[in-house]
Amino acid sequence: MKTTSNKPYTAFIGIDWADTQHDICIQAAGDEGREFSRISHKVDAIDDWAQSLYQRFGGPIAVALELSKGPIVYALQKYDFFVIFPVNPSTLAKYREAFTPSRAKDDPTDAELALDLIQRHSNRFKPLKPQSVEIRTLVSLVEQRRCLVNDRVRITNRLRNTLKQYYPQALEWFDRIDTPLFCDFIERWPTLIQIKRARKTTLKTFFHQHNMRFAHVLEARLQAIKIATPLTLDEAVIIPHKLLALVLTEQLRVTLQAIRRYDDAIAELAPQHPDYALFSPLPGAGPSLAPRLLVAFGEQRERFANAAELQKYSGIAPVTERSGKKHWVHWRWQCPTFLRQTFIEWAAQTINKSYWAGVYYRQQRDKGCSHQAAVRALAFKWIRILYRCWQTHTPYNEAVYLKALERRGSPLLNSPELTKVA
Repeated sequence: MKTTSNKPYTAFIGIDWADTQHDICIQAAGDEGREFSRISHKVDAIDDWAQSLYQRFGGPIAVALELSKGPIVYALQKYDFFVIFPVNPSTLAKYREAFTPSRAKDDPTDAELALDLIQRHSNRFKPLKPQSVEIRTLVSLVEQRRCLVNDRVRITNRLRNTLKQYYPQALEWFDRIDTPLFCDFIERWPTLIQIKRARKTTLKTFFHQHNMRFAHVLEARLQAIKIATPLTLDEAVIIPHKLLALVLTEQLRVTLQAIRRYDDAIAELAPQHPDYALFSPLPGAGPSLAPRLLVAFGEQRERFANAAELQKYSGIAPVTERSGKKHWVHWRWQCPTFLRQTFIEWAAQTINKSYWAGVYYRQQRDKGCSHQAAVRALAFKWIRILYRCWQTHTPYNEAVYLKALERRGSPLLNSPELTKVA
């Protein structure tokens, strides 16, 4: 087995990683013997171990482990003599099961099996090739931002449920509760009794300070507050739920501020990448989804040989299974969830912002597809289009694509609304 530079590996290593220690299996090139060891997950221990391997074998050294990112991967990437091969955990699990049908599991054995995989099936695995610092930074930023958005959803759901227990009117007076306005409102008047005691001028000043200046909306809200009737007067219900509402409001405020900080960091970094111009003008992309699409494709254009590879890797392409006379199609269970989520969420945004995308979505719905199935089908088509734009460094142009559909005689052009545009 040779590296991309045609230089053979001097040794092969399989690692079964853990939080505090890692099991290691080592085999020198041209030697059948295998050595087993264990190192603790400490910076000094990893550094001593890596340096001892280089003194012993030189480089390059192939390393197989069930990660493409994480502390142990970041630690090993410091050394240019390591070539890291990520192994999918499910692949290793199936490989282990082939030899141990009982599904018995042992960490040193997993390290040996990982080593065995890259030795015997080297053509099945690609070495980890880090992208630029800018792209890798952006990847972490957009993923972490999404986690914060999920936190926001969880907190607002809990806050909504809490208010329903003793103060449901607050939910009726506001269209959204994940806003600084709502946080300020609940913190100032956490119960119905308190808001009803507030003066009309105080309420008007509060809403004016939060840029709510529509007179008819303000009057309707003030009237609703005036005539509101408490759901309950039981202090055993009000006191604990009031405290919980205030705590959740504080958490929501911090989360909203964190999301804004991430938005600012992403907005500053993403436009600096030359490929950002390919994704920012896309219909429905916007400041949130354009950076996610940029990192979804990345900058290594040799990574995917064609659009079909990206469709499969992202989990958008369905899986076909055949056995005898049986044949069935289902969606992919194993894929990068955040990547699939990015394509699906963006495709849903294009339904009302791209003529052909809206027509295609409605055609899928008319065929009996569910909303999610129709959006995945739309994402499947979008990936083919964007892959071509990405490979040729050509920004997407809706008019050009509609003319291409017309030349091919696409069924989409049978729609009166699309024919008019084309």
